[in-house]
Amino acid sequence: MKESPMLDNYKKILVGIDGSVEATKAFDKAVATALRNDAELVIANVIDLRAFQSISAYDSVVADDTHKGAENLINDFADEAKKAGVKKVKTRVEFGSPKVMLGQTLPKEEEISLIVLGATGLSYIERIFIGSVADYIIKNAPCDVLVVRQ
Repeated sequence: MKESPMLDNYKKILVGIDGSVEATKAFDKAVATALRNDAELVIANVIDLRAFQSISAYDSVVADDTHKGAENLINDFADEAKKAGVKKVKTRVEFGSPKVMLGQTLPKEEEISLIVLGATGLSYIERIFIGSVADYIIKNAPCDVLVVRQ
């Protein structure tokens, strides 16, 4: 059976990492897809600025510590991807809205051809009030999106 030619189109793959089980499953799928397509893997962590709303005067020390923690997290994933055989791995840590950064900004800046996301278990009420990052990305991304379920 011949492989679908669509699989050869993925030259740059973006995966969002937040430390969750779902994100780890998405990472595993992104690595496998990158290897199959000889693609570059961009591993990103987006620090949601809403997390700092309750911190008075936006303490830069807290932001710096959060950024360093995110860098350590995605660097560990980058090392794992390289050990698995992915030749080109890039990491990005950004502040902003995860929906917008992963669904629009980073795909355009990095010329991404596939976004791989983990599906989270938001309840119906949570989706109404917060919305799902995956839902937003599926509707707004400029490229293909693969949502990995448990």
